[in-house]
Amino acid sequence: MTYPSVAAAIRAAMLTAQPAAKAMAARSVRRDWAAGRLTFAFDVTMPEAPARPARPELLPPNAMPKRGRGGSERGRIALLHALAHIEFVAIDLALDAAGRFGRERGAQFVTDWLDVAADEAMHFSLLARRLLTLGSNYGALPAHDGLWDAARETAHDLAARLAVVPMVLEARGLDVTPVTIERFMAAGDLRSARILERILTDEIRHVRCGTTYFLALCDERGESPPALWGTLVARHFRGAVKPPFNDSARRAAGLSYELMTGVV
Repeated sequence: MTYPSVAAAIRAAMLTAQPAAKAMAARSVRRDWAAGRLTFAFDVTMPEAPARPARPELLPPNAMPKRGRGGSERGRIALLHALAHIEFVAIDLALDAAGRFGRERGAQFVTDWLDVAADEAMHFSLLARRLLTLGSNYGALPAHDGLWDAARETAHDLAARLAVVPMVLEARGLDVTPVTIERFMAAGDLRSARILERILTDEIRHVRCGTTYFLALCDERGESPPALWGTLVARHFRGAVKPPFNDSARRAAGLSYELMTGVV
């Protein structure tokens, strides 16, 4: 029996636009790969951009309306919607990593990033369902596509992708999520807080996965991790990496201050 390639399955998931269907497709790719129903073959290229639904409307980051701090129900809905969009885009970021760089890094790399994609799909589904219980839905508010800009910018180099996506963008989630959890708890929204606690736990593992592969690449290239990370972030990240940092979560993810700066 001839099985389809893992690259073809990943590409099909990335080109699925409807949000719930994309989440299901990502989890299906992971199950099929784990069960041996996909071959380790890269006979198709990854799309330059994944399919997106008609909603939410995508705006430039500087055109996004200001969100509240999450105290009111309206503010909490806006915050949950923004987080759902981040998780939705993160599905494609993880899929793209597996499909774009899997040939060079091997089957375990594919497994690891398909696991991340399945986690992101679960996170998105939890947040989308929570929006529904609050009388809203994913797509009801505008969002921006800045996260995918990072994928375009780093499509040529795995080290750059790892330096920017898990080690900057996802790591920032480790910094801000605990404060967000506290805001939801203070507002009495314990259900949303529990969802974010689950997401935070998983994201520590995701950042650790990216950091581990980045360190392996540095070792192979004979590069200093802090020096290479700093160079790649300066070259490919349009923003600043600034405190406050969640030092305990970052250390759990292998992304210590020493690794980022080279200072012991």
